[in-house]
Amino acid sequence: MTALEDYFNSNLDSHADVLARTKAECVETFSHMLAGWVAAIRDGNKIVFFGNGGSASDAQHLATEMSVKLKDDRAPIAGLALTTDTSALTAIGNDYGFDYLFERQVRALGKPGDIAVGISTSGNSENVNRALVAAAEIGMVPMGLTGRDGGKMAPLCDPALIIPSDITAHIQEMHITLGHMLIGALEIELGLVSNS
Repeated sequence: MTALEDYFNSNLDSHADVLARTKAECVETFSHMLAGWVAAIRDGNKIVFFGNGGSASDAQHLATEMSVKLKDDRAPIAGLALTTDTSALTAIGNDYGFDYLFERQVRALGKPGDIAVGISTSGNSENVNRALVAAAEIGMVPMGLTGRDGGKMAPLCDPALIIPSDITAHIQEMHITLGHMLIGALEIELGLVSNS
């Protein structure tokens, strides 16, 4: 076996292990999160996503899947990413500091009954966790996508969907996979698409 083949196989084996552990350990939390999303959207509320780096990309990706579609044509679902307004991000960062990037936007744009979904592979991103605290204070439901041991994020969320891995790339891979699954299930639960 070549070094490349060994690298290829060991990485896929590692990913498969995380997938199997996620399947075994996360279904109850997945169901809890989905129920919250369904209730919020049925009540006319929105789901707000935020995170840093790759998690910022996931926030933007998932919000777009909600407002456009996952697969089949359907009515839009209210999803918003707090990672896309460069004027807000740079003004908040400049005037208040990086730790306030999402908290300020949550307080400006969130309302009671909305869902706040913080995304952090470690669970220890200060700006994400500050936003989750702010979300709870204004009556939003704080939820999280994280990994490792859940970090400081886990106790702030109801629920925190914790990927059972210490490998950042695998945590991110599962976040987008489960994010797609949550949106797909949300579409079905809301009666926007058929379960086929």
